[in-house]
Amino acid sequence: MSYGDPNNPYGQQPQQPGYGQPAQPGYGYPQAPPVQPYGAGYPAAPMAMPGLMQTARVLLFIVAGLQIIVGIVLAIMFAAVQDVGNSTGAESATNALAGLGYILVVIVLGFAAWAIILGVKFSKGGGGVRVATIVYASLYILLSLANFAGGTSSSAVGGVIGLAIGGIILASMVNSSASAWFNRPRM
Repeated sequence: MSYGDPNNPYGQQPQQPGYGQPAQPGYGYPQAPPVQPYGAGYPAAPMAMPGLMQTARVLLFIVAGLQIIVGIVLAIMFAAVQDVGNSTGAESATNALAGLGYILVVIVLGFAAWAIILGVKFSKGGGGVRVATIVYASLYILLSLANFAGGTSSSAVGGVIGLAIGGIILASMVNSSASAWFNRPRM
């Protein structure tokens, strides 16, 4: 038995790193790679869409659905007015009214398409989607104010609901979480 033989089970046991001997790379246990947080060379951790952004997105889809329904109802209504005018002989007046009505239908359906596109682009879009959503919400608020000019209680209720929805969408786009969401790094 030799005292310095490393294979001798009865000889002096090697010291563990940290118990009197400094650890030397290459000896003993393999060295673990250094742990690094996300960053330098690693892909960024996916960011979850903030709750306000999800709320604004859902409201955009709801508004778009309601605008599609209103557009279809208006188109049917103006077609019926035009049909009645043609059968009674007042073609010129009803055709002009129906033409203006169809322009209104195209505008309403255009706003619906715009809301759907914005809602779809929320997950991948950048600052342009945010700006377009701010413009959309601002126009929606302005057009909701027109409901108060109707003078009836049902149009006033529609105006209040429109103002609330437009206000929520606008408020969710102008806060810091929206800025962080739309300015995040993308893969």
